[in-house]
Amino acid sequence: MSINRRQAIGGTAAVILAGLSNSRIALAGDSPAVAFLDKSALIYLTPLLSKGQESTCKGEVWFVHDNNEIFVVTQADAWRAEAVRRGHSRASIWIGEFGPWKKAKDNYRSAPHLTLEGRLEDKASVHEEVLAIYAKKYADEWGSWGPRFNKGLADGSRVMLRYKVSS
Repeated sequence: MSINRRQAIGGTAAVILAGLSNSRIALAGDSPAVAFLDKSALIYLTPLLSKGQESTCKGEVWFVHDNNEIFVVTQADAWRAEAVRRGHSRASIWIGEFGPWKKAKDNYRSAPHLTLEGRLEDKASVHEEVLAIYAKKYADEWGSWGPRFNKGLADGSRVMLRYKVSS
């Protein structure tokens, strides 16, 4: 029997999220929400526009949390990448798994929340280090996704976004 990425991590994430309260924790790098980053397989991410309002582009994404930074690999033409290129470097995330964001409605908003400041990361040495962490975190699916991430970062069809927790 074959399972997809969402099915593989959904069960684990559901157990983790079962213990969460309805609090919306925001902003500080030492926030309790940061601890959930190391327990969750997914985040819901949306760029913030110039006046701080959320973009209509939201999505659940794989991520790596390392040294108080969050790394996301995405298609180069995805809005989250384009937003950073256009100067919309702030983003909001909710930590956990609630299914595809459109079907999740606003349920993800009950998860721990952080605001981030992002930029494009183009250093090959950082890509290599972060992808090694991805390989461990998503070991069950990395045989399929690892080559896509590596190839995409090398040929420019994917980019790495590097976010720092805002204060």
